[in-house]
Amino acid sequence: MPIEKRWVVKPQGDPATVASLAAALRISPVLSNLLVQRGIDTVEKAEKFFRPSLADLHDPFLMKDMDRAVERVERAVANHEKIMVYGDYDVDGCTAVALVYKFLRHIGHKNLLFYIPDRYTEGYGISIKGIDFAARKGVSLIIALDCGIKATEKVVYATSKGVDFIICDHHLPAEEIPRAVAVLDPKRVDCTYPFDELSGCGVGFKLVQAYAQKNNMPFEQITPLLDLLVVSIASDIVPLVGENRILAYFGLKNLNREPSKGLLSIIKSCGLDKHNSTIDDIVFKLGPRINAAGRMRMDEHDENASPSGGHAAVELLIEGNESVAAEFGNVIDSYNQDRKSIDRHVTQEAHEYIERNPAMKKLKSTVIYNPRWMKGIVGIVASRLIETYYRPTVVLTMSNGYVTGSARSVPGFDLYQAVESCSDLLENFGGHMYAAGLTMRPENVGEFTRRFNAFVEENIDPQMLIPQVDIDSELLFSDITPTFRKELNRFQPFGPGNTAPVFVTRGVINHGEAKLVGMESEHLRMDLMQRQKPNTKIQAIAFQQPTHYEWVRAGKPIDVCYQIVENHYRGTVSTQLRVKDIKPVTGGR
Repeated sequence: MPIEKRWVVKPQGDPATVASLAAALRISPVLSNLLVQRGIDTVEKAEKFFRPSLADLHDPFLMKDMDRAVERVERAVANHEKIMVYGDYDVDGCTAVALVYKFLRHIGHKNLLFYIPDRYTEGYGISIKGIDFAARKGVSLIIALDCGIKATEKVVYATSKGVDFIICDHHLPAEEIPRAVAVLDPKRVDCTYPFDELSGCGVGFKLVQAYAQKNNMPFEQITPLLDLLVVSIASDIVPLVGENRILAYFGLKNLNREPSKGLLSIIKSCGLDKHNSTIDDIVFKLGPRINAAGRMRMDEHDENASPSGGHAAVELLIEGNESVAAEFGNVIDSYNQDRKSIDRHVTQEAHEYIERNPAMKKLKSTVIYNPRWMKGIVGIVASRLIETYYRPTVVLTMSNGYVTGSARSVPGFDLYQAVESCSDLLENFGGHMYAAGLTMRPENVGEFTRRFNAFVEENIDPQMLIPQVDIDSELLFSDITPTFRKELNRFQPFGPGNTAPVFVTRGVINHGEAKLVGMESEHLRMDLMQRQKPNTKIQAIAFQQPTHYEWVRAGKPIDVCYQIVENHYRGTVSTQLRVKDIKPVTGGR
């Protein structure tokens, strides 16, 4: 039985400001209220919000060490040095590597290779194996992307091998900054760059922008790279505000107008309309396919290539030939199918284990361990378990003699603190408030489980264990006019910091054929209308919400909270409600 959600309507904007802005912009007060809720309370701010401009990007040389980074790349290019572009195995890392690699290739540098570490044998970040690979290949400069900010000892080791490092990262640094040629990270305490929420690929793009700027290259020469950058921004869940909003806005235009051959092959394999991809499409369809390659274990590899499935993802993203890209796309899609199959199987095993253990079900957190599970999918499984049990969750497995795993949290609870409280039991750990990775010796699993559960029990607010739906505004179906939809589209791209608005409409009924759809009849499709207003019928889909099917099918009233989306199908565009939650209306109302 699904957990009942709390609906919380956000505080509404100052009425005078809302009315003034609505009149000045000639938009609905509901939409004006959305702007004010987002801190956009003047016409000037609204104009900038609705019309992102590449001219508003910050000067890349405001970033600490950028001058040194550009000078070192220029020297490597001038002297035909071998450059290796190195990145993490997730979407952010792979897109960052592809972006910088494509740029260097574009400016004519041919002495070039890239490297993606293997999740299973090397783990996250800069590896000794990767540095040795570079030295063996005669590399004199490594450009590290989406990793490296804590690789102090690895950089010293690379220097001893005659290999220089430029680090482009966006994670929080430790007290000591690696002694690389240049360390680009807007989160450095000594960096005064105006925007510190770039993705790893975003930092790589700023390096490219700086190089182009110094060498008098027209900005138009690097804008084709923005399709890779928007995939990174969406998949890495960075705030879609400020510079990220500008980059994502123009990146989506590229992705929908003229995507690179590699991304086009993924779009086709997803069955998407190639001209109408959204941030959601990237998060739920494109990104997972790129991620899947890095999650899967490779049994054999070319000794001249970096030993990881992530390598295949980058090969796809840099491919310029459409037919070759299609072949790579098929490989990536097969990785994703394998990943989904393993993910489903492990999630089912985890569910069955928890359901067989009543004492475990009563806890306020979940720690579950199985040495047979694949390391690459435990983070996904942790997220799946939260969908059912809605509490902080740690999923552990065995890898290379150690127990390793991923932790995920619920909104409001600081998971990192909970993991850190057990740090004496861990070999290493890292992460942030809502996600973490950790490694420990097998003999510590029992004590870690006990102490983690105890920390959560003592520190979590019981309200955090109830899923919450944040609602922006009440709305009547009759308000959802073509003009309203057109103006709402101008709020895109949606993401953290600019989330897709959630509306609530009360007392609606199904007026048509309610259906359970999907492979396992897990989704509820409806034609909803407000009672006494027959001209307000609108199609709705409630994913993973079959519970109220009988009530809805019988035409009984419900309250719904939802997002308004455009449904593109065979060239036809229709408005659809993506239902977040349903509450049956009982009693007199």
